[in-house]
Amino acid sequence: MIVGILKEIKVAENRVSMTPAGVEMMVQHGHEVLVERDGGLGSGFTDHDYQRAGARIIDTPEKLFRQADMVMHVKEPQPAEYPLIRKDQIIFTYLHLAAEEKLTRALLQAESVNIAYETIQKDDGSLPLLTPMSEVAGRMAAQEGAKYLQMLHGGRGILLGGVPGVAPGTVIIIGGGVVGINAAKIACGLGAKVYLLDTNLDRLRYFSEVMPSNCFPVMSSVPALRQLLPQADLVIGAVLIPGGKAPKLITREMLSLMQKGSVLVDVAIDQGGCFETSRPTTHAEPIYEVDGVIHYCVANMPGAVAKTSTMALTNATLPYALEIADKGWRKACKENREIRLGANVVSGKVTYRRVADAFGLDYTAIDTFL
Repeated sequence: MIVGILKEIKVAENRVSMTPAGVEMMVQHGHEVLVERDGGLGSGFTDHDYQRAGARIIDTPEKLFRQADMVMHVKEPQPAEYPLIRKDQIIFTYLHLAAEEKLTRALLQAESVNIAYETIQKDDGSLPLLTPMSEVAGRMAAQEGAKYLQMLHGGRGILLGGVPGVAPGTVIIIGGGVVGINAAKIACGLGAKVYLLDTNLDRLRYFSEVMPSNCFPVMSSVPALRQLLPQADLVIGAVLIPGGKAPKLITREMLSLMQKGSVLVDVAIDQGGCFETSRPTTHAEPIYEVDGVIHYCVANMPGAVAKTSTMALTNATLPYALEIADKGWRKACKENREIRLGANVVSGKVTYRRVADAFGLDYTAIDTFL
């Protein structure tokens, strides 16, 4: 198979979908790898690094799309790329289609085979290709929240860890999945008072056993949020419905409960955001203010630490990319339930129910194509 590695064009996105080491593994399996010129520079990998690994450098995305059987991205295809996608071409990347109707309809029209990193799912419910970026985003969420609490950025002027004689800041984390627990680890490490909310009682018991004494697991509910929000310096939204839109857990009305200069970090923004007042931002312009509350809603947070993120992402995605390339997408889906769950839009049909439900589109089971 001919596998294409694109240069990312989303604003301030420095990751690349495969490292030179990953390319070398692909080549060893007998596949040809095309890498768009300068595609890896943001992550510290030169064209020469990719050529030494066996890749062929391609000058433009148009040429890459024309030649590749499978195109790999990090972020979802951007509008300039929609016309380049060919019928039956495999697009393997983060798609987050439930929050992107325009992209969903473009992929339906292209009749391509679109496999989403974020809905590949193991039998235990874990999301192996979302996990590494969730780990990065969770840790960054606490760091970025601490940064924007500084008065320089309009924040309350709170040091999350406090100092002797001065109480630490208070952090509320909504969602105890991969993002939430990683955010809690960093916030606790900084010395903040951390409330970690989840609806799973077993998960809360686990947090009670493994988290430090300044982390307080709480059953998540609207009354609990209303009680805690007046205390909060930083709120991190870390909820996830695999392949579906995030629920709006903090309404605009609830912002009135919060202190002026407090900070909201919405890590769920890729899936539409879990705060009613959230809208996607970029690393170039990461924050905005609503009713005196600072919102940080960068949709590609791990892109700011591209070297770490690219290496972690390749570690996770490469085995699946190899299986798709080795077997072809149909056989890979048929033999691997995890990959089958990744198929979101195939040959002009929506094959992931939550995407169909998000836009009132017809749903077609992927088994129809297998």
